[in-house]
Amino acid sequence: MENKVSATAQPRYLRIKEYILEGIRSRQFLPGSKIPPELELARQFSVSRMTVNKAVRDLAEAGILLRFAGDGTYVAERKAESPLLDINNISAEVEARGHAHSADVHLLESVLAGEDVALQLGVKVGALVFHSVLVHREDGVPIQLEDRYVNPAWAPDYLEQDFSRRTPNNYLMETCPLTDIEHAVEAVTPSAREVNLLEMADNEPCLLVLRRTWSYKNLVSFARLVHPGSRYKLRSQTRVKK
Repeated sequence: MENKVSATAQPRYLRIKEYILEGIRSRQFLPGSKIPPELELARQFSVSRMTVNKAVRDLAEAGILLRFAGDGTYVAERKAESPLLDINNISAEVEARGHAHSADVHLLESVLAGEDVALQLGVKVGALVFHSVLVHREDGVPIQLEDRYVNPAWAPDYLEQDFSRRTPNNYLMETCPLTDIEHAVEAVTPSAREVNLLEMADNEPCLLVLRRTWSYKNLVSFARLVHPGSRYKLRSQTRVKK
């Protein structure tokens, strides 16, 4: 890849960081592959090795690169990551990583609530609810199976949406702003259907997130989110009050 970055304005180590990041985004530097040696980058950018080292060190500290003494520096095998305590649009998360989001819509229907769904969604057994099943992909690779039930009273146009173009999260946030969430997380063995939809190995464990969302006092949605354990991780950050 040619160095097309102008030699003006930007500090040199930032130019090198952007060059490496662009190489990762364009998939010239694939996960698990080695990036050019520091001496080679120093010659390419006409800088000292110390300048290159700062750029590489910053990316290693961010978890983007892995450095091995005597061997070289490699692109980290990064899992998709989602904040546990917030509700972010999965398409925005994927795009923020410089990747392409897409979604396969497998079900979009109205159904009668069984006992479990009625309990989770706060409606009567036999009440009409909306049901959707989507597989979210990152650069074509499945990272989440979203199995969601929605109370039609708070999202009446849910079944009319094209969820291959916008996510259920995006629609719900616009229609009935979400104010409260409830999460439960566990490791599970996926069903045969989930293995098939997520294109996984039969023996691979999954992360399951059970999520309920409210708009003020209204319980809007109950979702079962299944993630391949090798492709996804959840994180939590809490500010400690002093």
